[in-house]
Amino acid sequence: MASTFKKVAWLLPLWLAYQPVAHAEDISLLNVSYDPTRELYQQYNQAFSQWYRQQSGDQVSIRQSHGGSGTQARSIIEGAPADVATLALAYDIDAIAERGRKLVAPDWQKALPDRSSPYTSTIVFLVRKGNPKHIKDWDDLIKPGISVITPNPKTSGGARWNYLAAWGYGLKQSLGDLKALHDPARKADVAKAQADAQAFVTQLFKHVPVLDSGARGATNTFVQRGLGDVLIAWENEAFLALKESGGQDYEIVTPSISILTEPPVALVSGNVERKGPKAEQAAKAYLEHLYSPEGQRIVAENFYRPRRTEGVPKALLDRFPNFQLTTVDDFGGWQTAQKTHFANGGTFDQIYKR
Repeated sequence: MASTFKKVAWLLPLWLAYQPVAHAEDISLLNVSYDPTRELYQQYNQAFSQWYRQQSGDQVSIRQSHGGSGTQARSIIEGAPADVATLALAYDIDAIAERGRKLVAPDWQKALPDRSSPYTSTIVFLVRKGNPKHIKDWDDLIKPGISVITPNPKTSGGARWNYLAAWGYGLKQSLGDLKALHDPARKADVAKAQADAQAFVTQLFKHVPVLDSGARGATNTFVQRGLGDVLIAWENEAFLALKESGGQDYEIVTPSISILTEPPVALVSGNVERKGPKAEQAAKAYLEHLYSPEGQRIVAENFYRPRRTEGVPKALLDRFPNFQLTTVDDFGGWQTAQKTHFANGGTFDQIYKR
């Protein structure tokens, strides 16, 4: 798939150049995205518009909409005129494909490389300068007197990643090795580990004083309102807070284990097709260009982990630490994880009674 994509991406400028001569058009697209991507897409939109105008002669302007990933998915299902969706987790785009009146193709993850996830991130801790509460790992979050800030898993994709990262820590503490999750001979051990993980996450949420609807709202609660001793955050959000404070107010703590987050992107074909072939062509190129050297560099500059390293300065790559990461596949994939943990009556509803 990746090699096919590279060939297509290389041919795109030539294909555009040899299309029949037509007058240039002004094209408007709407990118409905999740909370922490504001800065990423502000920079990327400008770069893409310049590149696309050079290739096609058309002027593309991109409007942005941001909010909790689950909330944004519901808004598209309910009629928000998104042309592309760039959300926090695959389940939210699956929901659009299933309930959105054929707005997104059922096999949308096959449209682009890496399951249509052009960048990744992970979950880390943001603490106040000097780390006064000596927070080093997940078990420190349930110590007496620790106040934890994380958003609501019912509305925020980032919050669901936070929750699963914490659950993964609980599983590892019980099992020792997460490979046991996939070992049929250790079903009894896995069942006990799941119970232990639920007990740990239950304790964790007793330390959460407020649930914001999205990841950026939780960051604002921690940074602007000054609530909490630790923010469970997207890695890119933590780096951004560090940058904006000049390194004076916060520190990033990398826990012993976290989760590989894979924010996906998709064409909302049921909307953009109604705008005509030029708009559809521009929307497809908008997503494809995220995988280009320029797109991947912009991804890294905004503290997301790029899928490709070509054209990305080494200094940008070196700031991402290596540590153990679970994946959503360890939880049975997003359909299973959603049903088990975040659907009505799931484990989150059981542990968070407030």
